[in-house]
Formats: sequence, structure tokens, C-alpha cells
Amino acid sequence: MTGSLTAAILQHGETRPDAPALEYGNETVTYRELCLRAGQIAANLAGDSASDAPLGLVAAKTPDGIALVLGCLLAGRPFLLPSLTLAGQTRAELFRAAGCARVVSPDDFPATEAVHQPSAGRTPRPDAPTFHLTTSGSTGVPKIVPLTEGAVDRFTDWAGPRFSLGPDSTVLNYSPLNFDLCLLDIWATLKHGGRVVLVDPDRATNARYLAGLLHEHRVTVLQAVPMPFQLLAAGEGEFGEFPHLRHVIVTGDTPQPSTLAALPTLFPQADLYNLYGCTETNDSMLYRFDRHALPTGRIPLGRPLPDVSIVIVDEAGAVVTRGGTGELYVSTPFQTTGYLDESLGANRFVPHPTGADDRVYYRTGDLVDVAPDGRITLVGRTDFQVKVRGVRTNLTEIERLVAEHQDIVETVTIATPDPVAGNLLHAISRRRAGSTLTGLDLRQYLARRLPRTAIPSTVRITDTPLPRTSTGKPDRELLSRLLRKEMA
Repeated sequence: MTGSLTAAILQHGETRPDAPALEYGNETVTYRELCLRAGQIAANLAGDSASDAPLGLVAAKTPDGIALVLGCLLAGRPFLLPSLTLAGQTRAELFRAAGCARVVSPDDFPATEAVHQPSAGRTPRPDAPTFHLTTSGSTGVPKIVPLTEGAVDRFTDWAGPRFSLGPDSTVLNYSPLNFDLCLLDIWATLKHGGRVVLVDPDRATNARYLAGLLHEHRVTVLQAVPMPFQLLAAGEGEFGEFPHLRHVIVTGDTPQPSTLAALPTLFPQADLYNLYGCTETNDSMLYRFDRHALPTGRIPLGRPLPDVSIVIVDEAGAVVTRGGTGELYVSTPFQTTGYLDESLGANRFVPHPTGADDRVYYRTGDLVDVAPDGRITLVGRTDFQVKVRGVRTNLTEIERLVAEHQDIVETVTIATPDPVAGNLLHAISRRRAGSTLTGLDLRQYLARRLPRTAIPSTVRITDTPLPRTSTGKPDRELLSRLLRKEMA
């Protein structure tokens, strides 16, 4: 099904009213129930005098939270949906920056017995912003990323047939409601008539709970950051196989080698993918793993999606074709038109470096390597490069080598300023259960594989999970603050 997201969901509510749309805990919400609840909210919003101003949403990932988002879409109201894990002051600043007319939650729209038949009678405006998402804030204050109605429709039109989303599909939604992964997990699934199983955020790190959802609901599509795959792999066969999965998509970060190696056994019938993208561009490149020959080093990013254009630019501003390294520039049909605060995007949203086309490209900040055969792999980030004693050092490469150690489950490398060396490096790593690996052991392991300037000055080993952002990525900002406090 192509075209308007809201019209498609309403059509399912009319033609398949009793089909399950959402599963949450012991609650099943049908398409009829979802559409009627969203219709009530849309009718309430219809009388709002500030109809062009965005709404600030405080919405947990529940059926009511999803109905609130759908109600805004039905009413033609743009909205800002920040993470609930942000500090209240930070959320308030984001709402002010977006010019939100008011801040609402599902509780502001109590259900009534009156039936408000939802209507898709408004004229779609492909160039009008709808979703206002935010970046993760893992490297600073979150930026507001508006997406137009047309961008969302084009993405959901692509994702549906690509991952077999339809009335017979069941998709596990692991990511938070504010995360761009929900455009596939929730919105593309609902657009194409599938069923969404919502993971309770409070139980998202419980491997037994996750395995139970996959088995109980016979999930067919799973897209997530590496964390849930890591949790299932750590079970070492305790949870059995998941043969009903048809598509398994790792995205948002690079999985540990041990996690990647476990996927073919966990999901014996599934196509396995690495899906690359940014909040600003949405998904842009897709790589399908050969389950019989998994990569042992860097994971390829794959091929650009339809109508996606990529350019790789080296430090001198020259375009890299084969056999070189540079920053990845991406232009997609699904991308934002720019940050809400235009000053933040002045150097991020740029024309083609040689003027070869008139598209707008997003500078991802990701460093990639282009092999002589054209294969593209992620090397690191421009903002994760530091100088140690005058030598440029890539923190991501250090993390990749640490992750290759058989006893390491997850790792982060932090750089702290130093008046003599320029920066000192600190590796913080969690070892697998039962391991006796020490910081000295790991440092010696790295000393055999890294140049002297890239060997971390300190290596910390922990048995507890590293802190994560709301999107499941390592919380580098928090770790840096804790490290600086410890060293003060």
C-alpha cells in the first residue's frame, strides 16, 4: 500500500477492523480501536486555535501514546516527540525551541463513549512537517529534526515491500517511541496492516522477557540496535531458536563479533541485514549478510537504497571513488529539510561537493573506507578522532579491536584532555560472565595490536552493563563525566 500513512491506517480500520494492530502486555488493540481512539484525539484538536503550531508530546510507548501520535497526524498537527529520559528542563527547552503551542500527554484526552469517526478528509501536504524528532544527544544537546509528510510516506512506502510488511507480519518494536527506528517498526507496519508488538521499556534489558515475546507472538520482523541481539546471544542457547523470523535487521551501531556470529543460529530462517542510516536522513544503505560467511572485521554498509545518493569526500575535499577513506555524504528521499535551528545545519546540509547534481547532502560525520572492489565499510567518526602526542587516533578502531577479544561483551573508549599528550585514552569494557580477564590482560592484548600512541592509558574492566542512551547507544557523555569526576 502506498500513499498517505493516515489514509492507509484508517482503511485497515474500516476493512479489517478486528485485526490486531498493537500488542502491549496482556492488551491487544485492534485497528478499529486504534482508529477510534485516534479519532477522538483528532476531534479534540480540531478546535485548537493555534492549529499550525506544533504540539509538544509527552508520550510513553504504549497504545495510548501511539494513538496520540496518530491523532495528531489525523488532525494535521505537527508535533515534537522528545525522549522521556531527557531531563525535564531539557525537554522544556526543546518545546520552547520548537515553538510548541502546548504540551500534551494521552491523559489530556480521556476516552469517552462518544464515537468520533476518524476522517482523512484533510488535503495531504507532502512538504509540511509532521514528526519533529530529535537526535540522540549522545554527543551533545539533541537537535530537532523535522520530517515532512512526504518524507514519511516515501519511507513507509519503501519499507513495507522490502521487509514483507503486511497483514501476516508481526514486528517487534524495541526502540523508544521518539526514535526514528519507529518509522519502520510502528508506522510502516501499521500502514501495511501488520501487527506491532511493543517492548516494555522497563523490561528492555531482560533477555528472558524479550525471548518470550518473540516466541509467544511468533514475530516475523525484528529491527533493533545491537543490545537485544547481544542479550539473546548471551543466553548461549537457553532461549532456543526463533525460526519464525523472516527479516532480522541490525541498525544504529556496530554489533560485537560474538553477537554477529550468534545470529545465524538464533534466527535460522531469517534474512540478516545491516541497515545504515541517521536521524537526519533516515535509512540510506542496506547490506545483507551471507550467513555462511559472516564478515570477521569491519561490517560492510552495503548498497544505497533506491533513489539514495552517496558521496565520499576526503580531507582535501576530493571525491573518493576506490581505495580511499573519507567522510560519507548522503542524500535520501526520506531526509529532513534541515534542523529546526537552521544555524546548526549550516555546515551539515550541503550541495554535492563537485556540483554533479542539485540534491542536498547530509554530512554524516562517519568516516568510511572504500576498498578497491568498491565495498564500503565504516571506519569511525570524524568527532571520534583525537590527537595523542600529535598522532591522529580513531577511537572507533580501538573499540573494534577491544570488541574482538573473546571475553569482551561491550566497550567504549573515552579521550580526556591532557596538557602534555594532548589527549589520554581510557578504555571501559564489560567482560563476559565468568571471565577472569583483567585490565592488565586487556592492555597487553591491545599493546600487541595497536601503535603505542593508541594504547589506552587506563583500561577498566566491569561486570555490569555500560550506561546507554534512550536509543540504546553507549552513553559517552555520561561515561566522560564520570571519568573526569573520578580523575579530579
